[in-house]
Amino acid sequence: MLTTTVCAALSAAGLAVAFLTAFRRRFAAATRIAAIALVPVGLAMAGLIGLGGKIVKAVGSWAADLVLDPTVWAGFAVLAVAFVLYVVGRLAGRRSPGRKERRATARAEKSRAASGAAGAPALGAGGPSAPTAAQAKPGSRPEPAAQGKKPASGTGGDDFSDIEAILKKHGI
Repeated sequence: MLTTTVCAALSAAGLAVAFLTAFRRRFAAATRIAAIALVPVGLAMAGLIGLGGKIVKAVGSWAADLVLDPTVWAGFAVLAVAFVLYVVGRLAGRRSPGRKERRATARAEKSRAASGAAGAPALGAGGPSAPTAAQAKPGSRPEPAAQGKKPASGTGGDDFSDIEAILKKHGI
Protein backbone atom coordinates (compact mmCIF):
# COMPACT_ATOMS: atom_id res chain seq x y z
CA MET A 1 0.00 0.00 0.00
CA LEU A 2 2.82 2.38 0.82
CA THR A 3 4.65 1.57 -2.43
CA THR A 4 1.54 2.37 -4.46
CA THR A 5 1.22 5.73 -2.71
CA VAL A 6 4.88 6.57 -3.35
CA CYS A 7 4.55 5.59 -7.02
CA ALA A 8 1.42 7.71 -7.41
CA ALA A 9 3.18 10.70 -5.84
CA LEU A 10 6.18 10.28 -8.18
CA SER A 11 3.89 10.11 -11.18
CA ALA A 12 1.93 13.19 -10.08
CA ALA A 13 5.13 15.18 -9.65
CA GLY A 14 6.36 14.07 -13.08
CA LEU A 15 3.07 15.00 -14.72
CA ALA A 16 3.21 18.43 -13.08
CA VAL A 17 6.67 18.99 -14.55
CA ALA A 18 5.39 17.83 -17.93
CA PHE A 19 2.49 20.31 -17.68
CA LEU A 20 4.89 23.18 -16.91
CA THR A 21 7.10 22.17 -19.83
CA ALA A 22 4.10 22.13 -22.15
CA PHE A 23 3.06 25.56 -20.84
CA ARG A 24 6.44 26.85 -22.11
CA ARG A 25 5.54 25.52 -25.57
CA ARG A 26 8.07 22.69 -25.53
CA PHE A 27 5.61 19.97 -26.45
CA ALA A 28 8.07 17.27 -27.54
CA ALA A 29 9.96 17.48 -24.26
CA ALA A 30 6.70 17.56 -22.30
CA THR A 31 5.54 14.40 -24.03
CA ARG A 32 8.77 12.59 -23.10
CA ILE A 33 8.55 13.73 -19.48
CA ALA A 34 4.91 12.58 -19.24
CA ALA A 35 5.87 9.17 -20.62
CA ILE A 36 8.59 8.76 -18.00
CA ALA A 37 6.27 10.05 -15.24
CA LEU A 38 3.73 7.31 -15.92
CA VAL A 39 6.27 4.49 -15.44
CA PRO A 40 6.08 4.26 -11.59
CA VAL A 41 2.28 3.97 -11.57
CA GLY A 42 2.41 1.37 -14.35
CA LEU A 43 4.98 -0.72 -12.48
CA ALA A 44 2.92 -0.59 -9.28
CA MET A 45 -0.32 -1.51 -11.05
CA ALA A 46 1.31 -4.43 -12.88
CA GLY A 47 2.79 -5.82 -9.65
CA LEU A 48 6.37 -5.53 -10.85
CA ILE A 49 7.43 -3.47 -7.83
CA GLY A 50 6.61 -6.40 -5.53
CA LEU A 51 8.39 -8.78 -7.90
CA GLY A 52 11.46 -6.56 -7.81
CA GLY A 53 11.40 -6.68 -3.99
CA LYS A 54 11.27 -10.47 -4.06
CA ILE A 55 14.18 -10.60 -6.49
CA VAL A 56 16.28 -8.31 -4.29
CA LYS A 57 15.47 -10.45 -1.26
CA ALA A 58 16.44 -13.65 -3.11
CA VAL A 59 19.73 -12.17 -4.33
CA GLY A 60 20.49 -11.02 -0.77
CA SER A 61 19.94 -14.48 0.70
CA TRP A 62 22.03 -16.03 -2.09
CA ALA A 63 24.86 -13.57 -1.33
CA ALA A 64 24.70 -14.51 2.37
CA ASP A 65 24.90 -18.21 1.43
CA LEU A 66 27.79 -17.45 -0.89
CA VAL A 67 29.93 -16.23 1.97
CA LEU A 68 29.04 -18.99 4.40
CA ASP A 69 28.36 -22.12 2.29
CA PRO A 70 31.31 -24.11 0.89
CA THR A 71 29.00 -25.89 -1.58
CA VAL A 72 28.46 -22.62 -3.41
CA TRP A 73 32.24 -22.13 -3.70
CA ALA A 74 32.59 -25.68 -5.01
CA GLY A 75 29.92 -24.89 -7.59
CA PHE A 76 31.91 -21.85 -8.76
CA ALA A 77 35.02 -24.04 -8.98
CA VAL A 78 33.17 -26.54 -11.18
CA LEU A 79 31.95 -23.71 -13.42
CA ALA A 80 35.52 -22.35 -13.71
CA VAL A 81 36.87 -25.79 -14.69
CA ALA A 82 34.13 -26.17 -17.29
CA PHE A 83 34.97 -22.77 -18.77
CA VAL A 84 38.71 -23.54 -18.91
CA LEU A 85 38.06 -26.90 -20.59
CA TYR A 86 35.83 -25.24 -23.16
CA VAL A 87 38.44 -22.59 -23.99
CA VAL A 88 41.23 -25.19 -24.23
CA GLY A 89 39.07 -27.32 -26.53
CA ARG A 90 38.40 -24.35 -28.80
CA LEU A 91 42.07 -23.42 -28.97
CA ALA A 92 43.14 -27.00 -29.64
CA GLY A 93 40.55 -27.31 -32.40
CA ARG A 94 41.91 -24.23 -34.16
CA ARG A 95 45.56 -25.25 -34.01
CA SER A 96 45.40 -28.85 -35.18
CA PRO A 97 43.77 -29.71 -38.49
CA GLY A 98 40.58 -31.66 -38.19
CA ARG A 99 39.94 -35.13 -39.48
CA LYS A 100 38.28 -33.88 -42.64
CA GLU A 101 41.09 -31.43 -43.31
CA ARG A 102 43.72 -34.16 -42.91
CA ARG A 103 41.84 -36.38 -45.36
CA ALA A 104 41.54 -33.54 -47.86
CA THR A 105 45.26 -32.80 -47.55
CA ALA A 106 46.14 -36.46 -48.10
CA ARG A 107 43.88 -36.61 -51.17
CA ALA A 108 45.41 -33.43 -52.57
CA GLU A 109 48.93 -34.82 -52.11
CA LYS A 110 47.98 -38.10 -53.81
CA SER A 111 46.39 -36.30 -56.76
CA ARG A 112 49.38 -33.97 -57.02
CA ALA A 113 51.76 -36.91 -57.09
CA ALA A 114 49.67 -38.75 -59.67
CA SER A 115 49.25 -35.71 -61.93
CA GLY A 116 52.90 -34.76 -61.50
CA ALA A 117 54.14 -38.10 -62.85
CA ALA A 118 51.66 -38.45 -65.71
CA GLY A 119 50.96 -34.81 -66.53
CA ALA A 120 54.48 -33.34 -66.63
CA PRO A 121 55.23 -34.27 -70.26
CA ALA A 122 51.78 -33.12 -71.35
CA LEU A 123 52.30 -29.70 -69.76
CA GLY A 124 55.54 -29.02 -71.58
CA ALA A 125 54.46 -30.43 -74.95
CA GLY A 126 52.89 -27.21 -76.25
CA GLY A 127 55.42 -24.75 -74.78
CA PRO A 128 58.15 -22.92 -76.67
CA SER A 129 60.86 -25.06 -75.10
CA ALA A 130 59.38 -28.38 -76.25
CA PRO A 131 61.71 -30.39 -78.50
CA THR A 132 60.77 -30.70 -82.15
CA ALA A 133 60.11 -34.00 -83.86
CA ALA A 134 63.59 -33.98 -85.42
CA GLN A 135 65.29 -33.61 -82.02
CA ALA A 136 63.31 -36.27 -80.16
CA LYS A 137 63.96 -39.96 -80.65
CA PRO A 138 61.00 -41.92 -81.93
CA GLY A 139 59.28 -43.84 -79.15
CA SER A 140 61.01 -41.96 -76.30
CA ARG A 141 59.50 -39.20 -74.19
CA PRO A 142 61.52 -36.10 -73.31
CA GLU A 143 62.48 -35.55 -69.66
CA PRO A 144 60.49 -32.84 -67.88
CA ALA A 145 63.62 -31.34 -66.29
CA ALA A 146 65.38 -30.88 -69.63
CA GLN A 147 62.44 -29.31 -71.47
CA GLY A 148 62.70 -25.76 -70.15
CA LYS A 149 66.50 -25.42 -70.05
CA LYS A 150 67.18 -24.53 -73.70
CA PRO A 151 64.69 -22.46 -75.63
CA ALA A 152 63.83 -23.38 -79.21
CA SER A 153 64.21 -19.81 -80.42
CA GLY A 154 67.16 -17.52 -79.85
CA THR A 155 65.47 -15.24 -77.26
CA GLY A 156 67.75 -16.23 -74.38
CA GLY A 157 67.43 -19.03 -71.85
CA ASP A 158 67.44 -16.92 -68.66
CA ASP A 159 64.05 -15.37 -69.30
CA PHE A 160 62.08 -18.41 -68.13
CA SER A 161 64.51 -19.82 -65.55
CA ASP A 162 62.72 -18.10 -62.65
CA ILE A 163 59.35 -19.40 -63.77
CA GLU A 164 60.79 -22.87 -64.29
CA ALA A 165 62.24 -22.86 -60.74
CA ILE A 166 58.88 -21.89 -59.27
CA LEU A 167 57.06 -24.58 -61.24
CA LYS A 168 59.60 -27.22 -60.16
CA LYS A 169 59.22 -26.11 -56.54
CA HIS A 170 55.48 -26.74 -56.72
CA GLY A 171 55.88 -30.04 -58.56
CA ILE A 172 54.45 -28.88 -61.86
